[in-house]
Amino acid sequence: MNAISKSANVNFFLKATTAAVSNGSAPIVTINKEKKEKVATGLPVIPRTSHSFYQNGYIRPIRLSSGPTVGTQISQQRLSHTDIRVPNFDNYRKDFLKDPTIKSSEYAPQKGNFAYFVAAGTTLATAYGAKGIVTGLVSSMAASADVLAVSTIEVKLSNIPEGQSMVFKWRGKPLFIRHRGAKEIEKEESVDLSTLRDPQHDRERVKRSEWLIVLGVCTHLGCVPIANAGDFGGYYCPCHGSHYDASGRIRKGPAPLNLEVPSYEFQDDLVIVG
Repeated sequence: MNAISKSANVNFFLKATTAAVSNGSAPIVTINKEKKEKVATGLPVIPRTSHSFYQNGYIRPIRLSSGPTVGTQISQQRLSHTDIRVPNFDNYRKDFLKDPTIKSSEYAPQKGNFAYFVAAGTTLATAYGAKGIVTGLVSSMAASADVLAVSTIEVKLSNIPEGQSMVFKWRGKPLFIRHRGAKEIEKEESVDLSTLRDPQHDRERVKRSEWLIVLGVCTHLGCVPIANAGDFGGYYCPCHGSHYDASGRIRKGPAPLNLEVPSYEFQDDLVIVG
């Protein structure tokens, strides 16, 4: 009898230990009344079924969902967060947008006017900024004050006697200013234009008939002609033999064009070139 009870106790102990799940508590000790011996029965046994699982000392229900094309999934119910406050933006909203009973078609014109105002303001600001940028770039590329001062020259005409020609430096080039007499003017105005290589009347080259102002640069290869010289009494380029008359027109030699007439204007007894 004792042997049977011992074997039964051993079998029970083995089964209990194989199915035991620890919950972190101390083992349960039972006392055998016949021998009054303490026998350790192992950890508490918690039944496990397909409808529950053990977590933190508690048995919690689970739900199984299965189908022919999907695997078994375990879903667990989540608790909703009721302590989160939803932000309120009413202080930033327009008054006509706070009323939920108003249809969108009723406040659309008001929203459209505001959008047009913002678009117009942005366009004006962009145009003004672009204007400032362009103005700055153009100003940076413009000539400075010292360069502009060199680009013009003032000559006092009373210092040049009649029949004489004087040379000045303007923009790095020689400038010829000739004070012509009445006979010289009459001679140049009577020239037949059909005989000229670069036809141009004398009155087209001067603003005052007594003053001839031309650049002293030969139109052939850029040499500097000599004043009051040549076959026609005007200018002569000794480099390749180009002859100009007293109106600066090419009359003989390889030069293809007349001497260049710069822009100038008269102010009383002064001439301003440039």
